[in-house]
Amino acid sequence: MAKQKSPEKSLEEDRGAEGKKKKIKKHRDQTWAKEGPRDPFEMLDSLPEEKQQEIQKALHLFSFVQGPPKNLQEARKHTYRFWDTQPVPKIDEEVTSHGPIKSEMPNVREESYSLPQEFIWDTLDLGNQEQLRELCDLLNENYMEEDDNTLRLHYSPQFLLWALCPPGGQSQWHCGVRVNSSQKLVGFISAIPATIKVFDTELKMVEVNFLCVHKKLRSKRMAPVLIKEITRRVHQQGISQAVYGTSAVLPKPIATCRYWHRWLNPRKLIELNFSSLTRNMTLQRALKLNRLPETTKTAGLRPMTVQDVLVVQALLREHLKAFHLSPVLTLEDVKHWLLPQDGVIDTYVVESMVGTVTDMVSFYTLPSTALNHPVHKGLKAACGLYCISKATPLLQLMEDTLIICKAKGFDVFSAVDVMDNKAFLEPLKFRMGDVHKQYYLYNWRCPEISSDKVIKQCVIV
Repeated sequence: MAKQKSPEKSLEEDRGAEGKKKKIKKHRDQTWAKEGPRDPFEMLDSLPEEKQQEIQKALHLFSFVQGPPKNLQEARKHTYRFWDTQPVPKIDEEVTSHGPIKSEMPNVREESYSLPQEFIWDTLDLGNQEQLRELCDLLNENYMEEDDNTLRLHYSPQFLLWALCPPGGQSQWHCGVRVNSSQKLVGFISAIPATIKVFDTELKMVEVNFLCVHKKLRSKRMAPVLIKEITRRVHQQGISQAVYGTSAVLPKPIATCRYWHRWLNPRKLIELNFSSLTRNMTLQRALKLNRLPETTKTAGLRPMTVQDVLVVQALLREHLKAFHLSPVLTLEDVKHWLLPQDGVIDTYVVESMVGTVTDMVSFYTLPSTALNHPVHKGLKAACGLYCISKATPLLQLMEDTLIICKAKGFDVFSAVDVMDNKAFLEPLKFRMGDVHKQYYLYNWRCPEISSDKVIKQCVIV
């Protein structure tokens, strides 16, 4: 490859200096090389962050920015240069069978995939506070934000340790890319071990998550290299299947669901443009419509403790039998994913008069930072995880959960229309969101699964 500017300059200033043209010689493993004409939005790189946000918001409003496909109609017209080379069903393939797409484990290369000389691979040690903070900074500044560039997810160190370090987790699956000269972290992808039941088959696989590329390097085709490298590292452990999720439509979703939102602080959500008032709806009517009781109704509703782990696992094991895509959780998994951690995960159980745990509900905390808002610094969202209602009516259990969340200072409660959730969404005044979530399996084909037969995976966010 022809000599390029230093990576630091490529993150600080416009990479296309006037009057200079450079020929790029492509090599087989250097998949970050530019292809085709120069990206018209690279000019944003040299501008201050606030100006970039203003321009990006304007571009969004006028629909000049084309992202990945958001529905099947767009996907059928899209060319998937990378995914067409992977063991996944084609976007229009009719799948009626079950089983691996490639049954034999491929030959696994020992060395990592090649990077341009300015960049190096790094395995992050999340037990190291400095490296954990670097990952927080990368994700918080580059991972996900609203299309209009007003809200950006904010991950705490405690949340990432919960999401990325479950029982059996391996450090080599915390895969990063750094700038060689400065050691700046500019890319990341992760995998965690999981046992997933797909219809009647239990599969040892990984959940792949947190694929993130620094927003000023996204023209360099880093994402396919990160995916290939995490695949290589997982294959080294003899695992050939994976589950992952995204809002984009890739080849080929096995399930599609939609986010719904219950307002807990309507005024703040409207001021942050998270939601808007419908026609003929005033703020005062919205406040009245979304008002909740001051106290919960369910007797025996309390936070889960370590003494509840065994019975909660039994509740989950029985409940999950009815679903076609669901995790298989050990006692250690239940401890890790469900025992309450302040600001990360909350789980409540219902204990009967005779001391038996009959029901459970859980949700995790996922705040966002408000960008350049004159009043609000952020938004606090609760995201529903599991809800098992046996002795307590489902609507009552979920309304009590909303009351608890409001008392804890949450602004909104978000849920996906998976499991039995559809039964409480409209009765409890949830509003349908704009975002769909697609679920995918790598190297495994099966018929499409309806959303009510899917359990939301713990860390696919």
